[in-house]
Amino acid sequence: MNVFLKIDMMEATRLTREGQLEEAMAVLRGGLAPSSAAASYFDGDAQQKPAGTPPILDMVPPSMETGGAWTSPQFREAHSAGRPGGMSPPQMPEALRGFLDRFVQPGSVRGLDGLVGPAVVRAPAPLPDGAQFEERGYANAAGSRAYKLYVPSGYDGTALPLVVMLHGCTQSPDDFAAGTRMNDLAEEQTFLVAYPAQAQSANVSKCWNWFSAGHQQRDRGEPSLIAGITRQIMRDFPVEPGRVYIAGLSAGGAAAAVMGSAYPDLYAAVGVHSGLACGAASDMPSALAAMRQGGSSPGSRGFGAVPIIVFHGDRDTTVNPVNGDQVIAQSRAAADLRTTVSHGEAPGGIRYTRTVQADESGRPMREQWILHGVGHAWSGGSTAGSYTDPSGPDASREMMRFFLQHPTKAAPLG
Repeated sequence: MNVFLKIDMMEATRLTREGQLEEAMAVLRGGLAPSSAAASYFDGDAQQKPAGTPPILDMVPPSMETGGAWTSPQFREAHSAGRPGGMSPPQMPEALRGFLDRFVQPGSVRGLDGLVGPAVVRAPAPLPDGAQFEERGYANAAGSRAYKLYVPSGYDGTALPLVVMLHGCTQSPDDFAAGTRMNDLAEEQTFLVAYPAQAQSANVSKCWNWFSAGHQQRDRGEPSLIAGITRQIMRDFPVEPGRVYIAGLSAGGAAAAVMGSAYPDLYAAVGVHSGLACGAASDMPSALAAMRQGGSSPGSRGFGAVPIIVFHGDRDTTVNPVNGDQVIAQSRAAADLRTTVSHGEAPGGIRYTRTVQADESGRPMREQWILHGVGHAWSGGSTAGSYTDPSGPDASREMMRFFLQHPTKAAPLG
């Protein structure tokens, strides 16, 4: 049986036991595919829409119908079609309506136009001889999640580094792998890559729920599932002690920041691309505000000494670039770091500013890349996946270069 189908069955069973029968049926039916507007309702991986498509002006609070997700009116209308007394979505305050109106308008800056859009289903790329890209699953008291694991052809049973990659909204493990080209890099440098898949029953647009207080703590909610996937791989495969890393894009980047804060003993370094700091929001209204202008007090939930590398476009109209600054500020590294600033240009023409804060040995502890003229997209990625800007510096390669400079003590498996 397909692992993703097995995970759906496990999730449907859990929801049934909790009395959430409508959600369980939705999972078994494969869920209701969100409209293009609903697909971009929150993470901000803003879709390019045909001319005349109305923006999302209202948001519908979580309910039994939506599986605990905030949705657009279009989703609610589709879900309740044909039902007697179908409910009309509540209206939002005028101020928030105005913000959302601006929020979803198609961008016109370089790095956004033509570079973002709904996840495209393509035939998987052929694997190198001997490589594997396996569907697997994990479950605990918080629920269940499917994930894919890339094992490079050079794997010979010896311990390898492990990188956990968290996708953005509307994306899938295959889409994210294709866009970041992390599997290609794993084939070149020989390491394992895991791609946890957010369940649509948990969020209608498959966003990681980084903005919910219940998903920002150790051994609770989605952090417990992501950490559980990580530890399961560490039990099933020989993983090099102290060389386990995590990275993500947008909602996945914000979730990676949460994981760095909650599990500093498990992850040796963290990569955040176009994301937000842990604790930047605790609910939907504060999340929208944080995406627009930065979190109000994200510094209260720091990484400790976990090294962090951040990429963010300075023309990102989805997640304000100040959030990248706040992710860096949240990392409470040693106070005696030496700072160097350099400027460069990628082969594709994107200019960048790179700021490195290194320890006495010259090892970077905090590294920030500001991508000039770039919107909300993975830098240096492939158009084979969604939300990428191939013209920028190679974020995947730079993250791995940063990660591999940071082994730490072996993490516990329990």
